[in-house]
Formats: sequence, C-alpha cells, structure tokens
Amino acid sequence: MIQSQIADAQTVLGDEEVALCQRVFDQISSVRRITTDTEREDLAQRVIHSYQHGVKDEGALLRLLI
Repeated sequence: MIQSQIADAQTVLGDEEVALCQRVFDQISSVRRITTDTEREDLAQRVIHSYQHGVKDEGALLRLLI
C-alpha cells in the first residue's frame, strides 16, 4: 500500500524511508483494525504526508497517527 502512494508523492523516498513508513502503516493498520481499501489509502497518504513534512521518527509517527 505504501509503495503505491509513494509513486504519487512529489518527493522520492529511499528504501529505508519506505521501510519505516511501511512499518508505521502496518502497525497502525493492525491497531486500528483497518480493513477497507479507502481506509488503507487514507492512512498511507497520511503516513507519507507526515513523514515528508518532518515527522521522521518512527515513534513520533505512530503517536501522531494512531
């Protein structure tokens, strides 16, 4: 899910950055029990947007988005 959203992002993310965003996405999806494609796409966009706007710490992203 994160990969498809990154293709649309203005800033290219490196492999480590993608992996971090994917971990955050997976953890939040599990905690919030996200199941629909719409919810998944929204979360992926929010993770990437937050990361690109300076929230680079994995724990901070989790706290912000859970």
